[in-house]
Amino acid sequence: MRRRVAKKALISIGFVMLLTACEPGTLSNGTTFQRQYIAARKALEAGSYDSALRGYAALIPHAGPLEPRVRLEYAHALLRASRYDEAAQVAGALATGTEGSNRAAALAVLGTAQHESALADIAAGRRGPGTVAKLRSADAALKEMQSLDQDMDPLGAMADRRTDIARELKQLGA
Repeated sequence: MRRRVAKKALISIGFVMLLTACEPGTLSNGTTFQRQYIAARKALEAGSYDSALRGYAALIPHAGPLEPRVRLEYAHALLRASRYDEAAQVAGALATGTEGSNRAAALAVLGTAQHESALADIAAGRRGPGTVAKLRSADAALKEMQSLDQDMDPLGAMADRRTDIARELKQLGA
């Protein structure tokens, strides 16, 4: 069940990122930046997370107005690489500096990363206040994401994740 929900969440995040990556006319064809971006994106999609992370990290200083998008994809690559706390940190910083759908996308990555981090804590036997705080923060991020942009969760993966979080909080007595 959890794998199905995790798969739905990744599909939703991928869908969101695909939508935000498709603005026409952002880059001229054939630029070095564009080629590097495409290489990083293909690495992410192929599951080569270390390569994707290196590619996105190299792009960020040169991204100009595309920096929020590149940072979001960098955070997504961290999430997919199971580097949950780092993904949450990057997505949280991005959410703080953005609004609207861009904020909602950052909150989706933030909430997912915090939830996955809490699940890793629970699996490792860490069930204390820190884990509860991660779960509550994840739920708050996903709740705000849903209120900012309901269309960002077309398959209901984030809603399912919030249901899982509520159940996990109850199991932890919180």
